[in-house]
Amino acid sequence: MTGAEAANELMRLARAIARHNRLYHAQDEPEVSDAEYDALVRRNAELEAAFPQLVRADSPSQLVGHEVAASPLAKVTHAVRMMSLDNAFADDEVEEFVARVRRYLNLPEDAPVAMTAEDKIDGLSCSLRYEAGKLVRAATRGDGQVGEDVTPNVAHISDIPQMLRGEVPDLFEIRGEVYMAKQDFTALNAAQQERGDKVFANPRNAAAGSLRQKDASVTASRPLRFLAHGWGAVSEVPGETQTEVMRQIARSGVPVSHLLVRCGSVVDMISRFKQIEHARADLPYDIDGVVYKVDRLDWQSRLGFVAKAPRWALAHKFPAEQAQTTLESIDIQVGRTGKLTPVGRLKPVTVGGVVVSNVTLHNRDEIERLQLREGDRVVVQRAGDVIPQVVANITYHQERDPYHFPDHCPECGSEAVAEEGEVDVRCTGGLICPAQRTERLKHFVSRAALDIEGLGEKTIDEFFALGWLESPADIFRLKARRSEILEREGWKDKSVDNLLAAIEAKRTPDAARLLFGLGIRHVGAVTARDLLKRFVTLDKLRDAALDPAAQDDLTAIDGIGPAVAEALHDFFHEPHNVAVWDDLLSEVSPPDYVVETRDSAVAGKTVVFTGKLVTMSRDEAKSQAERLGAKAAGSVSAKTDLVVAGPGAGSKLKQAAALGIEVIDEAGWAEIVKATG
Repeated sequence: MTGAEAANELMRLARAIARHNRLYHAQDEPEVSDAEYDALVRRNAELEAAFPQLVRADSPSQLVGHEVAASPLAKVTHAVRMMSLDNAFADDEVEEFVARVRRYLNLPEDAPVAMTAEDKIDGLSCSLRYEAGKLVRAATRGDGQVGEDVTPNVAHISDIPQMLRGEVPDLFEIRGEVYMAKQDFTALNAAQQERGDKVFANPRNAAAGSLRQKDASVTASRPLRFLAHGWGAVSEVPGETQTEVMRQIARSGVPVSHLLVRCGSVVDMISRFKQIEHARADLPYDIDGVVYKVDRLDWQSRLGFVAKAPRWALAHKFPAEQAQTTLESIDIQVGRTGKLTPVGRLKPVTVGGVVVSNVTLHNRDEIERLQLREGDRVVVQRAGDVIPQVVANITYHQERDPYHFPDHCPECGSEAVAEEGEVDVRCTGGLICPAQRTERLKHFVSRAALDIEGLGEKTIDEFFALGWLESPADIFRLKARRSEILEREGWKDKSVDNLLAAIEAKRTPDAARLLFGLGIRHVGAVTARDLLKRFVTLDKLRDAALDPAAQDDLTAIDGIGPAVAEALHDFFHEPHNVAVWDDLLSEVSPPDYVVETRDSAVAGKTVVFTGKLVTMSRDEAKSQAERLGAKAAGSVSAKTDLVVAGPGAGSKLKQAAALGIEVIDEAGWAEIVKATG
């Protein structure tokens, strides 16, 4: 896969996952199963691991849940962020998780790493804040930082005590899942149907819809349950291990899963997973996997967190499900970079409770590999690469014509070709292709780019069809069309003024967001930031892109390779692009790009770790440097500010001495970390 292909797929994944997050977390009306959603997130993680320079600002790896939308319920800011979990789908991924914990903690390969294992309930995350043993507030997870206040509602859940039993910490925030038992769900839906009310799709939807009610009496009429799985803010942790604290929670009167056990090895963990999977159908509630957590809390503290999940926990999800159906047609969609993406239209089929009717076929080569043709009988899977996915073609192919991938764009009729070394077929129409122009505009206003609220896909399509939007600069000229917009159906004074105000607020946009929004091939959100860190202004970046002598400056930036440098040169060398660029900068004035760093002794500096580290792993040390606002580099150069040398340091230490770079030992680094807090 090329960088351009990865960037396109990451964009589509971010949009799809954001939409599913809104449906799941904010509206309680998911369109896909948990397995399908997990597979989308997993594919996103795989691509980001392969192309770290393409990580988007709106990537699901950077976000938890979904921002709390307009709601009659009050918002609550969590004292400790409510995180998500990374997922595994195979035994070897669990083995790698444990090995990764050992490496991070710098433990011997044979060192025992005890884990807890418990069933992962498919419910709604909820935190219960107890002060002096009394329940004072309950809140949903929301986006992890801000949730909804559901305190009056949980008062009607019998599993949740208003007062904890025994001796408990003065502040004890217990976290778990609100759920509805299968039997109760069936009875509720029967009653709903009899009254002519809304029928819920599954127990999770029913639980979420029942808990997030403005009228607590509605919640009181619904049979909700609760199981604790952890804690957040606490004045004093009542134990030294996950097992001890969970036992204390159970003793205090809050239910904990009876399937929770402590495992001493990977073999025990996998065995427990299979036991719970075997018992899954007989459990009174829905589960979708098993959660493992490092048992020692001091190790949990050292392991810390990545963007949205703890390093010390993992969700081991149950396998995907498959079904057979008919591929009724193959449609071709054109993306903002001109890529022709085949989409299979299926005869709707239920795969594990979810109706699947569309599936991406990726590219021309994938169609040829599977020998797909309209009318073929295929096997569809709800997990894997990008879901839904066709994993097999079971049709007998004798005397049937193959599918002919189009050689012209279905949107503008321009020739469609695959560049040398690429599998994707792209429209050569460029800016004359309406599909590319509208998709580029949608990308420009997207959340990770300029993030213009109110200018959604439907509005862009409408304004483009009217001839009001031809290029990004036209967005900032819409204020001259206020009266014309008001004549359009669905637009009122307030909505038009809100849109125009949102546009005006972006007259001085972040330079990196603006650069990313232009949709230059290979220039993702992270790459855009890296480029601006080096060149500060867009004018200087443009000059460097066009100057052959400056190519070394570009490729010397970490994560910036020849492909990015070539893409920038090609973009600024094309007169049409320059015209769009100059036109846009006549409407907006991005300030110089300034990187904010934490106030520490190494903020803004480049640090190199070399030799053997005794008290921590290399990954942990680099994470510490990044938290302090420093850059952790892999090699020593004239740009290096500090070298942390452990036993066995060799050539890097000698090079640091030759360049006169400050060198400290691991204890000295620990003092810097401690001084910053």
